[in-house]
Parts: sequence; C-alpha cells; structure tokens
Amino acid sequence: MPNTPKPLVLIVEDEVELANLIAEYLEGNNMLTQVCHRCNLAFRFLKNNFANILLLDLTLPDQDGFSFYEELKRNDISVPTIFLTGNASEVSKVKGLELGADDYVTKPFSMAELVARINAVLRRAEVAGDFNLTKNVRLTDEPFTFNLARVDPKTLLVTFPNGNTAKIGRKELGIMAYLANSPSSIVTRKNLIHSVWGIHADIRSRSLDQYIVKIRDLFQKEGVPLDNLKTIHGIGYQYEPLEQTPSE
Repeated sequence: MPNTPKPLVLIVEDEVELANLIAEYLEGNNMLTQVCHRCNLAFRFLKNNFANILLLDLTLPDQDGFSFYEELKRNDISVPTIFLTGNASEVSKVKGLELGADDYVTKPFSMAELVARINAVLRRAEVAGDFNLTKNVRLTDEPFTFNLARVDPKTLLVTFPNGNTAKIGRKELGIMAYLANSPSSIVTRKNLIHSVWGIHADIRSRSLDQYIVKIRDLFQKEGVPLDNLKTIHGIGYQYEPLEQTPSE
C-alpha cells in the first residue's frame, strides 16, 4: 500500500523563532511546511503552488491576516485556513470564522493541540471535496442542457436527442458546464482552465484542446455536431446555445 502523501502546511508568521518552532514540530508529525514571514511572499507562493492548509497570523508587518485572507478569496485562491493569533477577543474570533476560516487558535497554544486542529481541518476539507467533480461542478448539481443534450453530473451521463446515452469524464463535464453557463460569451483559455482544473493549473498545457476534441467527437457521433462552439484563435472559445430544447 502506498504511503499517504504528507500535507503541505503554509505558515505565515513574522515571529521567526515561533514560525521555525511550529515548522519543526509539524515536520516531526509527518507534515511538510513552507514558512513565509510576509503576506506578499505567501501570496506569491499560493499563486504558483498548492498548499493543503494555511496557518495565518493576524498581525503581520505588511498586511493584517483578515485582509490577506479576503485578498486570497478575491483572487480565487482557496485553501483551508487556521488563524493563529494573540488576539483572544470574541469579536476577533467571530470575525475570522464569519470570513470563512476553518479555525481560530489563540497564542500561546499547545503544539499537540495545533496538530490535532490541523488534522481535523484536513479531514473536513477532504470530506467537503468528495462532492467536487471538478472545480466548477459538484456531484449534487442539477442536470443542464448542452447542445440539445441533457448532461447529468450525478451520473456523468449525457443523454442525446436520439435517446442514446454516453458516459463522460469529469473534465469534459466541467468544460461543458462552464460553457453552458457562459452562453454567447467569449471565454478565455485561462479562465476555462482555471475554472475546471483549478487556479494552479498550467494554462500552457494542451490538455484543454484534447478534451474539446473529445467533446466534439462525442456530439458528432450522435448527430448533433458542435458547429456552434467556435474556436477564437489566440483567445479561447465561444458557445452559442441552440434554441431548440431536447425532447423528454
């Protein structure tokens, strides 16, 4: 049985000694760590790398933790977050949790308790992610229409007007859902890739093109060619929905 990958913990803490102490303890408990002493460095890291969880101090030299957390959300960078702070006021704690943080730990804290809280957040994040088929589609989403076909996220089935059905993969589902939700709009490759694969996906990858070809071939085979999905060279795609609705 393969070993479970170690979670990467991003520690944003300007007290160097404390940050190093936390990192050392977490690494001794089967975790990987990355330490940043400034918010701008943490932002740069998260723009280009994945982290399983963020430990975020509230009082930092270049930005307070609350505003940094909101900046991450504005930039579609989603990472489970625990605030670490010396501010034990109920008002501050409520604000942190209302912003969407997963936990709020006040200093001084027990390292053993911190590890327990991290593991609890990671477990909740894993369960929450179980419903995510792609970044933009969840297992619980309702069926939608794409090019006269009925697409059902619950079953990953496409039902065509002729009654035939076909199984699709998660990425094909995510692409069709994004295009169906952006009718007549020109969508960029970057936005489409980030919406389906995630913010950290490589926009230079040709995977998107390969999936678009698979979708075109699937609809062509069933007699509903995707002539209304236009490639805008150098930019992305434009999907014009057909006016007819699929027969029940």
